[in-house]
Amino acid sequence: MTSYALPVVSTPPEAPARTAYLIASGDLRESANAAGWPTQAAMEADVTAALEKLGWSVVRANDIDPATGHGFISSQRMGMEVFRSIPREAPLIVAEAVWQYSHHVLAGLRTHRGPILTVANFAGDWPGLVGLLGLNAGLTKMGTPYSTLWSVDFADEWFLAGLEEWTRTGTVTHDASHVRALPELPATPEVELGRALGDQLLAEKAIIGVFDEGCMGMYNAIFDDELLNATGIYKERLSQSALYAEMLQVTEAEADAAFDWLVERGMTFRFGDDAATELTREQVQWQMKMYIAALRIADDFGLDAVGIQYQQGLKDLVPASDLAEGILNSTERPPVLSRDGSRELFAGRAFPHFNEADEGVAVDALVTDRVWTAMGLVPDNTLHDVRWGEEYDGEFVWVYEISGSVPASHLGGWDKAEGWRQGDVFFPAGGATINGVSKPGEIVVSRVFIADGILQADIFRASVVELPEEETQRRKNATNPEWPIAHVVLHDVTRDQFMARHKANHAQVVYAPDAETADRALAAKAAMFDRIGIRVNLVGRVDL
Repeated sequence: MTSYALPVVSTPPEAPARTAYLIASGDLRESANAAGWPTQAAMEADVTAALEKLGWSVVRANDIDPATGHGFISSQRMGMEVFRSIPREAPLIVAEAVWQYSHHVLAGLRTHRGPILTVANFAGDWPGLVGLLGLNAGLTKMGTPYSTLWSVDFADEWFLAGLEEWTRTGTVTHDASHVRALPELPATPEVELGRALGDQLLAEKAIIGVFDEGCMGMYNAIFDDELLNATGIYKERLSQSALYAEMLQVTEAEADAAFDWLVERGMTFRFGDDAATELTREQVQWQMKMYIAALRIADDFGLDAVGIQYQQGLKDLVPASDLAEGILNSTERPPVLSRDGSRELFAGRAFPHFNEADEGVAVDALVTDRVWTAMGLVPDNTLHDVRWGEEYDGEFVWVYEISGSVPASHLGGWDKAEGWRQGDVFFPAGGATINGVSKPGEIVVSRVFIADGILQADIFRASVVELPEEETQRRKNATNPEWPIAHVVLHDVTRDQFMARHKANHAQVVYAPDAETADRALAAKAAMFDRIGIRVNLVGRVDL
């Protein structure tokens, strides 16, 4: 009989009483981890102090690495190694003050048996809130129970009460009274339209082109084919290498013409000479080539929408994709001809782009584009990061920002757009943003996500408000001043209600000319979502 050496499976230690373990998922980009670590360390100290006041101890699951100078879990492999030392039944805190790559810790979280608490600092300087919402959405997608909290200073009564509840029960109770299931829809022309558009999509189907999935660890942004296909939407899996190869075939004259079109319509650029820290004309030239290349590939494959990952992959080759993405999402954009010059591609229309290859955005953008177009409205829509917010003049005003890819119409036109260089922490190759301030007006906000094993959509009504110039600048300076900003007031949804409920780091935004039209368009959109099998939830004050 042959004798084999059998592997010895490691056994996690026992969990000490009244002890929570703490981890922090970080970025794959070491520049971001290094820059954000002081903020993370300060937050961890505050969370630890709050737990100690409750008579609990906190064990950091991994030490600060002397080579990198930070304590972030910075790869999926590292996450698996760290979780080997964490007792399976221990209360676990995932503390996030910066953007994080969820897949670094998902393997450990998926098999952890103790109560999980995700925590973020409610601040704008680093996108910790964005990271928290992305992580929460990933946990929701894979059906792992968790609780979540956030705080400005970790000393407020609301946070401390929630923390005490978690230490006592393993859960945190949040108010969900602002969410309700979609009721029986009224017999209106908009509802009839939405259902007809849904029937059309189910019958004729659509294709979204994905230039590489899983941008920046966003597990929540990857939609399984079995769920997606049931809506009539199918994926064309494309490679960013193919996009880069196509960019190399775009002529200088074609890129120049697209740039000139922007300048002629009033867009300005903050150019400098130092490519390492300043925006250069060459960087923008590459962005114009990406815009043209994306449309040509979309034409090749008969796509209905397209999403570019950019991070990781392209970031080390070419400037940021955001300018190209924002142009794609604009009805008014530079014309692009087929390779042989015989046809204008997708003439007279926006071509929906889902930033960061977020497939929840893809579904939403495609549906929004079809509903708004059918209603004769401007269909230009985009995602935003739910970045931060504060009260102003008695109401809570959110800071919605995205890394540069807004349609110019949201700012009031190309003459309201200014190209700033992307920050070198996240974008070493630079590239221009579409910087500006979103115009005041009525909007529909939504998010398509996976929960309970099915596709769902939360739909809100909201307003973009105008703030004084000095307040706008203060908020931009507190976040990323090079990125476009929207001042968003959600209708009858508090800060904490939103944070507890929202299942994504992104929110989809589209304008309507007035409140009444926004309500009618929302009803059509809800009807289309419902028709294609997506469970619709109404959030806050929604008038159908």
